Amino acid sequence: MTMVPRLFGTNGVRGVVNDDMDVNLALRLGKAIGRFMGGKVALATDTRTSGAMLKHAMIAGLTAVGVEVMDLGVLPTPAIQYYVKLHDDVKGGVMITASHNPPQFNGIKCIDGDGTEMPRAKEEVIEDYYQSDVPCVSWDQVGGVQKVSGAVERYVDDIVSRVDAEAIRKAKLKVVLDCANGAAVYTMPLILDRLGVRAITLNSDAQGKFPGHPSEPTAENLVDLISLTRESKAHLGIALDGDADRSVFVADGGEFVPGDRSLALVSKVMLKKKKGTVVTPVSSSSLVEDVVRKAGGMLVYTAVGSPIVARKMMEIGAIFGGEENGGLIFPEHQYCRDGGMTAAKMLESIVFFGPLSEQLQELPVYHVEKRKIVCSNQQKEEIMRSLSERCAQDRLDCTDGLKVLFDDGWVLIRPSGTEPIFRIYSESRDPGLCRERADKFEVMLLEYLN
Repeated sequence: MTMVPRLFGTNGVRGVVNDDMDVNLALRLGKAIGRFMGGKVALATDTRTSGAMLKHAMIAGLTAVGVEVMDLGVLPTPAIQYYVKLHDDVKGGVMITASHNPPQFNGIKCIDGDGTEMPRAKEEVIEDYYQSDVPCVSWDQVGGVQKVSGAVERYVDDIVSRVDAEAIRKAKLKVVLDCANGAAVYTMPLILDRLGVRAITLNSDAQGKFPGHPSEPTAENLVDLISLTRESKAHLGIALDGDADRSVFVADGGEFVPGDRSLALVSKVMLKKKKGTVVTPVSSSSLVEDVVRKAGGMLVYTAVGSPIVARKMMEIGAIFGGEENGGLIFPEHQYCRDGGMTAAKMLESIVFFGPLSEQLQELPVYHVEKRKIVCSNQQKEEIMRSLSERCAQDRLDCTDGLKVLFDDGWVLIRPSGTEPIFRIYSESRDPGLCRERADKFEVMLLEYLN
C-alpha cells in the first residue's frame, strides 16, 4: 500500500519560500482547500514579504474551483479566526503565515468553519484532494474576490469586552510593546489604547523580514524589550510572535517571564472568575498544575498542539487552556490561541493581584531545560520506536512523544510537528538533576542520529 505524504504538520503546511513552499504548492493546495470548503472562504496573511506571492497563488487555486474569496488583508491569525467564527456564511479560512519561524519560511494554515484550527481528520481529506489534483470549474463558475474591511475593529472590540476595562483604565498602566514587525502592529496598539494603557513601542511597524529581531519571542531575542521595560519602569513588557497568536511577557523590573509561568498566572485570573478545568499539553511545567489546584481548579493534559488543546476544551467544557509557549485559549472569546486576548488578561492580572514581579515570587520553583536536536523527518518514527524500547522499564506517559516520569521531575522527548527537529524538555526542582537528565537524553538522541 502506497503511503500518501503528509502535508500538514502541527500548525499547517510550512516550508522555505521558493524551495518547498512555492506558488505551485499554494496553487494546488488552494484548489484542494477550495474543493473541500466550497462557498465563501476568508483569506489573510501576516507581514512576511512572501505573503503576497503565496496569497495570489492561493486565490488562483480557490477561485479556479469556484470559491468566493473574502480577502481580509494583513492581520493576526486570531483576527481571521474570529472573523470566520462570526460569519456563518463563511465556510472556513486560510491564513498564510509561518508564525514564529524565520522570515525565509512561510506557511498555509486552514481554519475550520467555527473559527478553530482545522482538525487532523479534515486536513487528511484536503491532502487526498491535493494528491488527486482537483479539476477547475467552467469559466462561468469561477469564483471572485471581495476585499473586506472592519475585521480588526470587531476583533479588538470583543477582546476589550472580555476584561475589566474600567479597572485597567483606572490603574493607569504603562507597558513596552514589541510587535516583532509582525501582524500585531495592526491590533495591539488599538487594544492598549482602548484600555487606556500608555505604550512605548518597539518593532511596531510592519516589515516582513523582521529586522528588529527574530519573530520567536524568546529571552535571547527580546533583550531590547527587557532593557526598556526595566529602564522605563513600565508595569509590563509585551512581546508577540509573527502572526500574533502568542504573547510572552517581561515583568516590572525587567525579568523575562517564561511561557509556563504566564500560563499559570493567567490560569489564576480565569479561576478567580469561575472555577473549572484548565487544559494544557504534557510539555507544560508542573507549576501550572500546582497553581491551578491551589486556585480551586482541575488540570487535564493533552498532546502538544493548540488545535488538540482547543478541541479537548470544547469536549469537556474547560474554562481556559493553553500551551507553555505563550499560546493561550479563552473559550468565551474563541477556541484558538490569541496573543491580543492573552495580553489583555495579563493586564487584568496586574490589576487583580499586584505587580507581576511580586506574583512571580509566589510561584513554585521548577527548573526547566529545553533542547533542540536537528533530525530529518524521515528518521523521527524509527528514533521514537528505539527510545521507547530503551525506556520500557521506566514510568512513561505516551500522550505525545515519550515522557519519562521521575519522583522529582520528568523528561519529555518529542518530534516537532513543524520543523525537522526533536525537542527535549527536562524539569525538576533540582537544577542539577534537570540539566543531568537533559544531557542524558540529548546524548541518547545523538547516538541514534550518528
